Amino acid sequence: MAPDPVLVLQMQRMGDMILSFPMFLWLSRHYPDREVFVVAEEDFFRPLMPLSPRVTYVSWRDAAAGALSGRRFRIILNLSIREEAASLSGSLDADYRLGPVRAPGGALRVLGRWQLYRSSLVGHGRHNRFHWADLNGLDLLPLKVMRLTYFDPPRRPEAANKTVGLFVGASEPGKRPSPQFYAGLAHALLERGLKPVLLGGPADRPVAEAIHSQSQLPLVDLVGRLSLSELAEYGKTLALMLTPDTGPMHLAAWTGLPTLNLSVGHVNPWDTAPYQPGHLVLRSSASCARGCWACRQPSMLCLKGVDPKPVAALATLAVSGQRARLERMKLPGLELFETMRTEEGLFGLRRLGPRDSSGAAKAADLAGEFWRRFFLWSFSGEPETPVREAWQALGAAWPRLVVSLKGTLPVLSRGVARLLREGAPDRGAASALSRELPPFWNLLGSYLEMSGQNADFSPAWARESLELLERLNALLE
Repeated sequence: MAPDPVLVLQMQRMGDMILSFPMFLWLSRHYPDREVFVVAEEDFFRPLMPLSPRVTYVSWRDAAAGALSGRRFRIILNLSIREEAASLSGSLDADYRLGPVRAPGGALRVLGRWQLYRSSLVGHGRHNRFHWADLNGLDLLPLKVMRLTYFDPPRRPEAANKTVGLFVGASEPGKRPSPQFYAGLAHALLERGLKPVLLGGPADRPVAEAIHSQSQLPLVDLVGRLSLSELAEYGKTLALMLTPDTGPMHLAAWTGLPTLNLSVGHVNPWDTAPYQPGHLVLRSSASCARGCWACRQPSMLCLKGVDPKPVAALATLAVSGQRARLERMKLPGLELFETMRTEEGLFGLRRLGPRDSSGAAKAADLAGEFWRRFFLWSFSGEPETPVREAWQALGAAWPRLVVSLKGTLPVLSRGVARLLREGAPDRGAASALSRELPPFWNLLGSYLEMSGQNADFSPAWARESLELLERLNALLE
């Protein structure tokens, strides 16, 4: 008799589906005898099936009609935020459940510390350093499974190949550069001997028309003319794709097409950059461009800093394979990264370009590394020593900052005690726990709030939260 299968609910968009592919690989290696079922929207999974790791797809329509009823699952992992996914997870028979679950007639709960952590990032992801693809599996799989999984770097284009894809669409207008930028970029690429091709979906036709109008160039235009499978096949003929944070960006990276991610708008590359190692990520160095969820500025500063000429220069170096020059390239107002793997086998970003003339490490980088180490220690049982070392590194570079931060840590403890004393507050009162703190603490404060809501601010939650804060305080000595 076959062992009970694993069920994954991934009813989000195309990019989320592709970012689930690594976890499908990990599941097949960790549970080689268990079938993996994936419930998804058929419009997304059907064209991706030739590229997907081997799983059994079930359409949401069939799942809603009872196709999975009567089956028993070893694990159900819900990666969707949709209410119907939470209800489906709660209604089926399973030994373990992770992610949002609504029991029949009951409250909504998020099961799994890493899944709860992901939920707490909304509006508070400034110092998050965990990629969505990794967060999919951290509750379910030991780190050694991820560490032993190898992903090929992007393929090297042939020397004669100068064709560069410009993906002009995004799920929201604020997540892509303007048509004016793309028009200028097309000119700059042509001046450097590269051949730009416009790519996008049917909804991106107005953007393509605006680019034609503003550039006055006879550009090759495939916007809205390729299916997903055709786009993946056409990508084999490209030397590079320049793209904002989109589903097709993840498709390009998964298929080995070298990618330069123009990370603009309310996106965080540590969350959703190209997952495989060896791709490039360009973003504004504006302090507000660090994991925001909605722009609060009069104009989008992260878009202003991205100019066509330096982007074209980067593309030229990437296509020609001149990585050493990338390391030395100065980009005022911008930050350039290369995707990589950490020692734990998780996603990371390696900063490229010359060091700051002062030699001081960026406080945001040091803070992000501290929180990465802290949550790996707290949730995955990684060693404590790297957490202390990360705090010491922050203190060595910014001594006054760490003194100030340590002095504000008791605010978190008082906030936990207040929530326990006053019971479940309204939504605004709960979020006050983060609003009262310096931005450095928001990642932990938001997690404590979310876990409190998940546990109805029970005494057990307060005890566990205060114990965690006591352990943290001891680490900061």
